[in-house]
Amino acid sequence: MTSLTLAIVVVFIIGYLCIAIESVTKVNKAAVALLMFVFCWTLFMLDPNAYMPGVTGQDLINQVSHVIEKHLGSTSTTLFFLMGAMTIVEVVDQNGGFNFVRDVMKTKSKRTLLWRIAFMTFILSAILDNLTTSIVMIMILRKLVHSHEDRLIYASLVIISANAGGAFSPIGDVTTIMLWNKGVITALGVMEEIFLPSVMAMVVPAFIMQYSLKGELEMAEVNMKSDYHVLDFTERQRKVIFIVGVGGLMFVPIFKSLTHLPPFVGILLVLGVLWTVTEVFYRGLDHKKDGMGKRVSKLLSNIDMSTILFFLGILMAVACLEEIGVLGGLGVWLNDVSNGNHYVVTGVIGVISSIVDNVPLVAGCMGMYPLEAVGDMAIDGIFWQLLAYCAGVGGSILIVGSAAGVVVMGLEKITFGWYMKHVSWLAFVGYLAGILSYWVIRSFIIPMP
Repeated sequence: MTSLTLAIVVVFIIGYLCIAIESVTKVNKAAVALLMFVFCWTLFMLDPNAYMPGVTGQDLINQVSHVIEKHLGSTSTTLFFLMGAMTIVEVVDQNGGFNFVRDVMKTKSKRTLLWRIAFMTFILSAILDNLTTSIVMIMILRKLVHSHEDRLIYASLVIISANAGGAFSPIGDVTTIMLWNKGVITALGVMEEIFLPSVMAMVVPAFIMQYSLKGELEMAEVNMKSDYHVLDFTERQRKVIFIVGVGGLMFVPIFKSLTHLPPFVGILLVLGVLWTVTEVFYRGLDHKKDGMGKRVSKLLSNIDMSTILFFLGILMAVACLEEIGVLGGLGVWLNDVSNGNHYVVTGVIGVISSIVDNVPLVAGCMGMYPLEAVGDMAIDGIFWQLLAYCAGVGGSILIVGSAAGVVVMGLEKITFGWYMKHVSWLAFVGYLAGILSYWVIRSFIIPMP
């Protein structure tokens, strides 16, 4: 490893550490990721000929620009997909589209509510995303559960179920979206083979958790911001918005299979249709000032752009590591250490994802391992599908291991120590149960040719 390569790696590691200890440094991880991106590629430009031998002068500069633009184009497909999906969910939520979920959840039995929460979160996170689903479910829990002690258990299950549900869906988790956009997994393939492992990762912890809940609920009556009486639309219009928004998200994989266009094109199609529908509904409400604030043009400002910039920075920094050959070398080393056992490699990656952000981990793996025509590294091969499962579900092992965990931690004031003592081992058992079920599927039901 040359001194320049070592310098790039050191910059990346320092940035990675700063992202991991964001709560200590108080510096937004998006800022750190952008600095990583710029510093890594700036160091690269000190001696680009070391990584592009035989190219000199203006041709070298053009070649570097071409490489950066290629990676930026690949990254942008994920970013536009996320921005479109986040906007769609925000529009549906702000206009009361998720109110029916709260009504479905109502029950007096604590254990019945636990299972309803588990499956509803699991299903919604596969359609929406685990972060948004977690926020929606916590808001619903505050309406239904008065006891904070009971709500901690339910909230912990929300984290586990949201991450499990997102893992088997091509649009349910950022890392799965990345793998789908990259073309290493297909929507049908990941849903067919990762569905059962994801269910196991959710059901096993829920089954054990239910024994800590006894009796009936003391119903809470807390008004929610999105209650019916503050909405501008009629019940029929809310249903239309829900069907167009959520149904559109479910249609995206079908659109891709029909047109062979990138997934972000389908998302923009759904956003355009939903935007048009809401504008038509709001034509008769222009005189209401409150209604104007819920139009798509206004809700766009609610999108978390810091998250988008974080993904931009981290993915482009990882692209630099790929170009200098570090990721390829690391992939060879991991294969040697594990004797080529993909279950070991992806299993370890999943556990690591509970400590550090899974986005750069998955991005790194995509650069470390090349896509092959046949075998475990082919499209929908064992490695890529296990990576989708492990990176998504592994984040539940620690509360800070996923975006869903971090947001629930803040909303319900769950401490790191409480979660680790009461929930981490449950999430880990479910995680292992899912890997075992996938091994059974691949070994005895649909073995690789």
